[in-house]
Amino acid sequence: MSLAKYRNIIFYIVTVAVFSCLMYWFLIQGQTLEAGEKIIIKTHNGSTWENFLESFQTNLHHPLALLLSQIVTIILAARLLGWICIKIKQPSVIGEMIAGIILGPSLLGIYFPEFSAFLFPKESLGNLQFLSQIGLILFMYIVGMELDLSVLRKKAHDAVVISHASIIIPFALGIGLSYFIYQEFAPEGVQFTSFALFIAIAMSITAFPVLARIVQERNLQKTKLGTIVITCAAADDITAWCILAAVIAIVKAGSFTSSIYVILMAIGYVFLMIKLVRPFLKRIGDLQAEKSAINKPMVAIFFLTLILSAYATEVIGIHALFGAFMAGAIMPENAKFRSLFIDKVEDVALVLLLPLFFVFTGLRTQIGLLNESHLWITAGGIILVAVVGKFAGSALTAKFLGINWKESLTIGALMNTRGLMELIVLNIGYDLGVLSPEIFAMMVIMALFTTFMTGPALDLINYIFKSKNDEHDINSDNDSKYRVLLSFDNPESGSTLLKLANDFTHKMNGNKSITAMNIAPVDEMHTYEINEYENDQFKNVIETSNDLNIEVTTLFKASTDIESDLTSISNKGNYDLLLIMLGKSMYEGSLLGRLLGFTTKIINPEKLLNTVKGKSYIFNNSPFDDFTLQILDKTNIPVGVLVDKGFCSAEKVFIPIFNLSDFYLLEYAKRLINNNNSQIIILDVAGQIRNNIEVKELIRSIEQVAPNHITLYNEKKIEKEFLNSQDLMLISKKSWRGLIDSKSLWLSDIPSTLIISNP
Repeated sequence: MSLAKYRNIIFYIVTVAVFSCLMYWFLIQGQTLEAGEKIIIKTHNGSTWENFLESFQTNLHHPLALLLSQIVTIILAARLLGWICIKIKQPSVIGEMIAGIILGPSLLGIYFPEFSAFLFPKESLGNLQFLSQIGLILFMYIVGMELDLSVLRKKAHDAVVISHASIIIPFALGIGLSYFIYQEFAPEGVQFTSFALFIAIAMSITAFPVLARIVQERNLQKTKLGTIVITCAAADDITAWCILAAVIAIVKAGSFTSSIYVILMAIGYVFLMIKLVRPFLKRIGDLQAEKSAINKPMVAIFFLTLILSAYATEVIGIHALFGAFMAGAIMPENAKFRSLFIDKVEDVALVLLLPLFFVFTGLRTQIGLLNESHLWITAGGIILVAVVGKFAGSALTAKFLGINWKESLTIGALMNTRGLMELIVLNIGYDLGVLSPEIFAMMVIMALFTTFMTGPALDLINYIFKSKNDEHDINSDNDSKYRVLLSFDNPESGSTLLKLANDFTHKMNGNKSITAMNIAPVDEMHTYEINEYENDQFKNVIETSNDLNIEVTTLFKASTDIESDLTSISNKGNYDLLLIMLGKSMYEGSLLGRLLGFTTKIINPEKLLNTVKGKSYIFNNSPFDDFTLQILDKTNIPVGVLVDKGFCSAEKVFIPIFNLSDFYLLEYAKRLINNNNSQIIILDVAGQIRNNIEVKELIRSIEQVAPNHITLYNEKKIEKEFLNSQDLMLISKKSWRGLIDSKSLWLSDIPSTLIISNP
């Protein structure tokens, strides 16, 4: 072994030496070939440091380096502002839109003009625009795929009436508004028809992706209202994009008569996509339906379909984004297939490329141009017309169709959401020269305002129409019940936590209530698959409840802020115990993780903020991951955190008592004995039980009710064999921290452990 080791080292040294000498010889011989050649030798003036600085400055301004620095800045700003908006219960898209305006001339350009000129020089905006357009094409492809056309076909009746009313009413008001602002704000040389059509379509658009996320977050997807509003938005999207395609054709041609050929070509394109391309893609989708992954040739076919569709509509003259939307809409309707394909596209499109569009829009938005009071009055008028047209138009139509006032107003508030789709329309109008910088800035403000008002408007509607039944929590009808809430993130952990909850409550019959809750990140789900996703998540829980013959209430919620929603539901639900699994951060224990506050997916600004405020410590090796810490800090009820090591049932339970504050664990021991006939071993680690009459009496009372089920050890050396023989260890939060801090030898051999924290 030693000889082989030295042989390898010798071979390595000899190889490097021989070939280094060979390279040196070739270089020396090569210099003799320079004779008679016109060799240009670069000369540098100044010191070596000055030459380095000059080279460094050149590299900083290189187009690729500049683009990369722009992307980094944009993504960080978009994620930070998006996180802030989520914390104030607003869609993250609002934060991303605001990030674009902040990085543009409206803020950064005014207060930090040198930095703005360095980061976003005019000559670099072309690259940013093309990349953002690619992001938009991919995004519109996803929007098209997220439309569930089968629902649209089955449940279109009232929804289509509401949807088309929500288009025609603001469209008409938009044309009316154009009549009053055309002379002052239309760019020179632009016809009234072109200007009015773009103002009208901007008033009529609804942001289907944002609306779908809000519906999911508010758990409306299973209600009749949720179905109606999703169908409305889908019909609105399809209709609005078809109208936009016609408007673009008319604007480019100059008149409706001149645009007839373009419109006829567009109709022919749609016919070919539906009658020829769609059946072809369906056959391919059927071949992939049962597979867990899509192979590269199939991916190439679908991307080629997207690119050719976008290319065709751009050449026809109705914009590439319509082609991308159409390509997504005709994708195979198999939910699993669409989910697999969207996963391939979504992260790059939404996280990397789409924020570039927000900032590019922000760079065009010059709020400083609105420097007179009448300009702000005009902006206010635009917002008023937009809200009246979309909100009131949708709500009154819904009410006319027999829907009650609460649901009608809710439909109006949701349909008034414009978001990113509005910005897309505005940018198309700006590129075509139909919208001036002033009107563009006003319309961007309108898009922000109408999107921002959706959440508060829904809250206000719910408050106004709040019924007496809503004032009482669903779980407060019988406060005598022992209520357990278990929250899980995957089907297996849900089943495990249910078994544990059953051990605590098995013999309580009608005096118990178990709720299994799954809170899923809203960004990981799509409208067409949410029911299937929920069924998959609860499948194991329901099977386990049937096996154990216990009744379980299931609760599913889509969320943008899982920690906040979990703590809110726990605190408001009148629960006696919350059970969760111990998670693990990706950067847990690392210096980078401590400094930046990483969690499993994104930077956690809240942890970083708490560190700065002194509420948490960077170098504090917490025994819990960031998610669990948030839950423990914010819940007002007892929390049980399960460290799962193959838990099945709590037949044998070990409870180490390290100090007097751990004695509340005996109440949980008592529950396990009464409901599961568990064998409890209590270890008096610090010798405090033997001197405490009250605790000894409690143990004695348990023994009287259930003889031979509880054993107290005053002195016992804990061996590996003993720990392996136990099914569950019950321990307090403080004692668990002590085991982690002391690097206890127990940790490698402990059974499944339930860490119980009392508020």
